[in-house]
Parts: sequence; structure tokens; C-alpha cells
Amino acid sequence: MSNNSSQSSQEHSSTSTRGTDEKSVMDSNVVDRVKKALDKNDRPSAVSAIKKYLEDINNCPLNIAVTGESGSGKSTFVNVFRGIDSRDEGAAPTGVVETTTEPESYPHPRYPNVTLWDLPGIGTTRFPAKEYLESVEFEKFDFFIILSADRFTENDVMLAQEIRKMGKKFYFVRSKIDNDLRAEERSQRNYNEEKTLQKIREDCIQGLEAQGVESPQVFLCAQFDLHLYDFLKLQETMERELPSHKRDILIRASNICKSNISKKKEVFRSQIKYYATMSALAGVVRILGVSALVDPYMLGNVIQTYLNEFGLDDESLEKLSSQTNKSVNALKAVMKNVFSGRVINAELIDEFMNSRSDEHMALTIIKWIPLIGLSASVVSSYNFAYTLLSSALDSISVDAENVLMETLGEQC
Repeated sequence: MSNNSSQSSQEHSSTSTRGTDEKSVMDSNVVDRVKKALDKNDRPSAVSAIKKYLEDINNCPLNIAVTGESGSGKSTFVNVFRGIDSRDEGAAPTGVVETTTEPESYPHPRYPNVTLWDLPGIGTTRFPAKEYLESVEFEKFDFFIILSADRFTENDVMLAQEIRKMGKKFYFVRSKIDNDLRAEERSQRNYNEEKTLQKIREDCIQGLEAQGVESPQVFLCAQFDLHLYDFLKLQETMERELPSHKRDILIRASNICKSNISKKKEVFRSQIKYYATMSALAGVVRILGVSALVDPYMLGNVIQTYLNEFGLDDESLEKLSSQTNKSVNALKAVMKNVFSGRVINAELIDEFMNSRSDEHMALTIIKWIPLIGLSASVVSSYNFAYTLLSSALDSISVDAENVLMETLGEQC
């Protein structure tokens, strides 16, 4: 296991550095473009540069391949990862026999730039192993999840070795682990869940090593409840090994859990300075009581995005209620933010800000404003917008944690 940790650490270091560099280049480019535009007092060009940057960074494509032998639960994994039920519109079809006959793309319902690909089972009659790699166009995928509901086979190993040759990442996932645990519990007098999980993991690792896979990592996952067992470790590993701009997309598209709320909050916080700058430069409405011209429509859209992506919009709450024993009213009762279910306009923004302080302003004045050359005439507008979005993000993320605790309790 120590070799596995060492290899993972080395890969983490190299990919993190590459990802940081790619995102740093994008950040540096937009700063240069904004500064040049503002030096010429060309506000529209500065706003356009920031808007283009945010569109690029938020719509970066992420293609995830899910493959494995027939019956391994690929289609179910694709559905659960996207937060939908197999009966929902747009779900990957599931069944007891191989239902995937050719590569099928399934965009995330909330993030269309994130696509999970349900690939045919390798080694089936329709897709023999020797033709598999060419038939599914492997080069277009960012990483691969290789599923097995039992032992990983020779075909799985061949697939992993070919993926490695291409310089791509892959992850072995032992699926339907909850079914195995139920069977063990019924058959064992002295059943111990942790020992059973460890034995299954070790058996998988030993089987892969015997077939020539060096230091394999195996993640044990339930069929439907992704907050259980190793899924969070799998998610953290995928995040760590993606370039940073794609990592942020994966974080945003992942199902809500306590650790994900914190990560998602930081992704959003890193973009606030850009939205605040756009609002200040394009300000059209003066907020009562302060000398700030802002763009309330744009700021309202950003806050609504926070609500949607933390699962606090009405549609998400209705769906969560149907999946749990909690009513929508019970979920809303633990939410304290003032924005849910309301039109976010200048009056509501003013109401919200009257109860806030300037706690978020000082650091951005020191670091960001001189960097892009924001003029003194728009500094108060920038700071107002920054404080609004930071405070709204804090309030909404706390509500997301409260709703999660209300539905899952200690399991979250």
C-alpha cells in the first residue's frame, strides 16, 4: 500500500502543478485584457473580457467514460452520478442484461458541459475486446471509471493498460458493494462490516496485481447511495488529478454532501471578484443608502445560481422531498437566507445588505483593485457587489448544510 500512496502522491503533484498552470494562464490573460481596457477607459471591453473568461471557465467540457463488463452497473452509476433516477427523463436505460449497445452520451441535467458516457460492456459479442478501444473513441474522454460487480477481469486489465498508455487516468470501482454486504450479513454469524469491506478491497487489489496492474487503487461503491463507502474518496481522487479548471467543473456537478458544499463554496468565491467588477463597471441602478451603482439583474442571476447549485431552488427541494421522508416545508424551515423563492431585485438586495457588515471588503481592496486598475469612482460599487455576493454565498451554503443535515442526519 505504501507504493500505492507514493505513486498517487507523485501523480497528484504533477497533475496539480499542470492544472494550476493552465488556470493561472487563463486568469493572467483576463487580468491583462481588463487592465489594458481600463487604461483606455474602455469599460465595455473590460466587461466583455470578463464575461468571456467566465463563460469559458464555467462551460469547460468534461467527458467521463464509464465502462466495464456487462451487468456491472454502468447505466445505474451514470444516472446516480448525475443525481437522477432510472425512471427520469434522460436516464440511461438499465436492465439485467446488457442494455448499452454503443457509446451513449448523457449530459448532466444541470451542467450540460459535463457528459457521462455509458460505454458498452467490454468483451461482449457485439464489442469484442480487440475492437473495443477503437469503437468507443477513447481519446475524447478526460478519465475513465472501470466498474465491476465482482472480480476485475482480464478485459478490465487490458482496458486499464491501454488507457495508461494513452496517458489518461482511470479508476477501478467495485460496484454494488451494498448487495455484497447484505449477503455477508445474512450468512455470517460474527458479521463485521469494516472487515468485510477490507477483505473485498484486498481481494480486488490482489487480483489486479496478479494480472500485472501495479499498485492499483480500488474504490468500493454502493449501487445507489453514493454518500456511502468509498465514493467520496473516489471523488476526491478525481478532483485531485484533474487540471484545476476541470476540477472546478467536477466539484460543481457533484452531488451535494458536506465536504462538497465547502469545495463548491470556494469555487464560487474565487469568481466573485470578476462578477463584482462587471457589476461596478456596468452599474445602472443606485442602491439606496450607499453611493454604489450596481447591476442588480446580473447580481441576482449569480445569487440564483448559488441557490440552484446548492439544491435550494424550489425544483430541487421538491425532488429532495420526494426522495426522503421530509416535506418541502420542513426543508424550508431550516433555511434562513432571504433569497429563496423570491424575485432578486434592487429592493431585496438593499434589504439584505442593510443587515450585513463590510467584513469582505478589505482584502479585495488591497489585492484585486490595484491589480486591474479599477478607478476610485467605481471602488464603492465594486465593494458593495463583492460584499453582497460573499455574504449571500455564506448564507446560502449554511442553508445547504442545514438541509443536508435535516435529510441525512449523521450520514452526511
